Amino acid sequence: MMLGSDVSSLTTTAKTAAGQGLSIVVPVYNEAAGLAALHERLINLAKTLRARYGLACEVIYVDDGSADNTLMIARSLPADAIDVQVVSLSRNFGKEAALMAGLDHARLGAVLFMDGDGQHPPALIEQLVRHWIDDGYDVVYTAKAHRDNESAARRLAVHGFYALINWGARQKIPEDAGDFRLLSPRAVTALRQLPERNRFFKGLASWIGFRQIRVDYEPAARAHGVTTFNAASLLGLSIEGLTSFSVAPLRFASLLGVILAGGAFLFGLSILWEVFTTGKQVPGYPSLVIGLMTIGGVQLIMIGIVGEYIGKILSELKARPIYFVAEHSEKHADGGAAQNASERTAAE
Repeated sequence: MMLGSDVSSLTTTAKTAAGQGLSIVVPVYNEAAGLAALHERLINLAKTLRARYGLACEVIYVDDGSADNTLMIARSLPADAIDVQVVSLSRNFGKEAALMAGLDHARLGAVLFMDGDGQHPPALIEQLVRHWIDDGYDVVYTAKAHRDNESAARRLAVHGFYALINWGARQKIPEDAGDFRLLSPRAVTALRQLPERNRFFKGLASWIGFRQIRVDYEPAARAHGVTTFNAASLLGLSIEGLTSFSVAPLRFASLLGVILAGGAFLFGLSILWEVFTTGKQVPGYPSLVIGLMTIGGVQLIMIGIVGEYIGKILSELKARPIYFVAEHSEKHADGGAAQNASERTAAE
């Protein structure tokens, strides 16, 4: 039985890449104000890529349960030089599920993921495509050039997150890398074969390997609306990423237990030494209370860490669908009408 997967037949060259095409996946959540402007920029990009590489393009807008007019605006976007798919999820499943929905509906070979808030510049996509077609890279990922405009506490937290998630990892996640990235056809095929439901895309895209290259960029200012990510959301996302992709928290808990046990053993030896050498009994109440509170707190933390992993195991065993599609429509750049007959309420 073959436990791996051979995707060597999907290797692309500069001559064959153009025929594969490019699917651009854009998860959107309450992005009504800026969606039309983003689509116009993607149309211009598609024209440029077709002229330069003969590359066919499609864009897949995944509406992740928006509460504003995002879905209505997405339905009205024209298929001018670029095919348009609109995938509407039955509720807000989260960004990772929306990315997976876009990946499942991508019809062309290579896939590019980008946000719908306008902070990922479409003009940079041309450089990512060039690294794929001309230079032969399978994963072209972007990362923030710097974090000078962020607080020292946030920079320290980000550095600590990547240090922890990469602790002992065989394939490390590049620091500051985001979801804005391009995957070649064989990288897409490899990513689709990963069966887990608790997905951490930036980690999985690094784990699959192949030839990868980093592109630094400066995120554009958000033109419309405000971000829905606050400190609590980022903390929750960090915990999800850590427990979905890494066993570092468990290793950290084990290491902390060893350190505490070693410290308690040495403390016990010091007490025995003082009793034998001076005959004095060490007052026990304060040290006992402090010791019990410390060990009890650490045990609760460890139980919480283990509980997070047990929750992930339970989620995998239930095997629930990652998302449900409430509506799916397509428009083709060749002038075909929107295929509203494809709208459905069944899960995809």
